[in-house]
Amino acid sequence: MLKEGALFWARGSGGRLMSRLCAVQWFAGLAALAALAASAAAVAQPYPVKPVKIIVPFAAGGGNDFTARFMAQRLTVALGQQFIVENKPGAGGSIGYEAGIRSPPDGYTLTMLSNSYTINPSLYKLKFDPVTDVTPIVQISQGPLTVVVHPSLPVKNIQELIALAKAKPGSINFASSGEGGTSHLATELFAAMAGIQLTHVPYKGTGPAVTDTLAGQTNLLFSTSAGALPYVRSGRLRAIAVTTSQRFPAEPDIPTVAESGVPGYKVTVWHGLVGPKGLSRPIVDRINAEVVTLLKSRETAEKLQNDSESPVGGTPEQFLETIRNEIQVWRKVVHEVGLERE
Repeated sequence: MLKEGALFWARGSGGRLMSRLCAVQWFAGLAALAALAASAAAVAQPYPVKPVKIIVPFAAGGGNDFTARFMAQRLTVALGQQFIVENKPGAGGSIGYEAGIRSPPDGYTLTMLSNSYTINPSLYKLKFDPVTDVTPIVQISQGPLTVVVHPSLPVKNIQELIALAKAKPGSINFASSGEGGTSHLATELFAAMAGIQLTHVPYKGTGPAVTDTLAGQTNLLFSTSAGALPYVRSGRLRAIAVTTSQRFPAEPDIPTVAESGVPGYKVTVWHGLVGPKGLSRPIVDRINAEVVTLLKSRETAEKLQNDSESPVGGTPEQFLETIRNEIQVWRKVVHEVGLERE
C-alpha cells in the first residue's frame, strides 16, 4: 500500500507526464499544419515559376524542332516564363523520349512527340511503356510529309521516280531523319507499295538529312514540310508529292502520292506535347488551355499552314487516344515492309 506522499508524487509525476505528452502533440500538430500550409502554398503558386524545358528527340532543323521552337516562343509570352528547346537526337528519337519520360513530373520538362514515338514500340525494345509512362497534354498539329528530290535527279513526279527506280534498282538513295523514324518508314512503305528498291541513308534528324539532300549527297527525301518547303520555294529542291490523302491547301499544286500512281498510300505527320507519368492535372490543364488558345489564333494557324501543317488542339484524352491508335497503325506498317525487330 502506497503511502500518501508516494501517492502524491505519483499523481504529480503523472500530471507532468501528461503535460509533456500534450505539449508534444501540440507541437506535432503545429508542424503538420505548417507542412500543409507550405504544401497548399506550393500548389497555389502559379505555374510556371521557373523556365520550362521542351525536349526535342531529333537534331535541329526538322519538323519537331520547328514546332517546338514555334510553341516555345509563344508559351514564353503567354505564361511569363522562358520555354527552352533542348535537342536530344538518336535511336529514332528513343534517347530524347526516354530522357523526357524519366524526368521529374513537376511540369518543368516536357517532350515533343511525333509519329516516331508510336513507331518505336514496333522497332526497339523500349525501357518504358509508351502509353502508361507519359501524361498526354495536347496534340499541336498534323500535316503531310513532302517528297522532295535534288534537282539533279531527272524526275519531276512520282511516276517518273518509280520508272527510274525500276530501271536502275537500288541506284536511288534516300535520306531519312533516322533509322525507324517517320520519314524512313514512310519511304519504305512507298517503296513496298510501288514495288521498287531504294537505298537508305539515315541521319539524326530532318535537318542533317535536308542538308545532304541539298548538297546532292542523297537523291530523295520524305521530309517534314517545315524542313523542306523553304528550299522548294527557293528552287534548291524539287517537290514532287505530299503524303496525305488530300492536297494541302497551302501548296495546292503539289499532288499526293496516292493520286500520282500509288493508290491507297497515306502518311500523316503529327506533333504534340507530353509530360512524364504523374504530372498533376492542374499543370496539364494549364498548358493545354494555353496551347489550345494559341492554336485558335489567326497568326498561329497561318504560320502552321505556311509550313503545311494544320492546328489540332483538343483534350489530353483525345491525344492519348491518338497515341494508342498510331501505335497500332505503325505496327501494321512495320510488318508490311518487313522491318520487325527480331
